[in-house]
Amino acid sequence: MPMKYLHTMVRVSDVAKSLDFYCTKLGMEEVRRVENEAGRFTLIFLAAPDDKKQAAAERAPLLELTYNWDPEVYGEGRNFGHLAFEVDNIYETCASLQKSGVTINRPPRDGRMAFVRSPDNISIELLQKGNALPVEEPWKSMPNTGKW
Repeated sequence: MPMKYLHTMVRVSDVAKSLDFYCTKLGMEEVRRVENEAGRFTLIFLAAPDDKKQAAAERAPLLELTYNWDPEVYGEGRNFGHLAFEVDNIYETCASLQKSGVTINRPPRDGRMAFVRSPDNISIELLQKGNALPVEEPWKSMPNTGKW
C-alpha cells in the first residue's frame, strides 16, 4: 500500500510559548492555520525551512500544533516518543538553544545526537546532518539533565 508521511500532531497548552520554541528558537515556519470556532480549537501547521523549500514540488512533512480553547492538562505522554530534526551543526544548534534558555537534556557528547524538550514536554531529537562532528567540550563532559 503506497503511503506518504504528512504530519505529526502535538497538543499545546500555550500557543505563544509553543510558537516561540518551535519558530523563534528551532527555526520552523508557520505554513497555515485553521481556527475552528465550532470545535473550539486552533491548528497551526509548521514546516522546517529546508522542507518548506520543497513544498511546491511535493508536500513537506509538517508539525501540527493543536490548541484546544478549553483548558486541559496534558501528561508528558512518554509513549509518544519524540520529534526528530536534522541540523547542519549540532554544537551550534545546541549552543543557540541553550543561550535562549532551552535546557539541553541529552547533550551531543557524540557529536551526533542531542535531546531537548518543548514547553509541553515533547521530546525533540536533534541529529547532526551527515557524519558526526568531532567530539568537543563542553558537550563531551556535560551530564544529562532531566528526562529526554
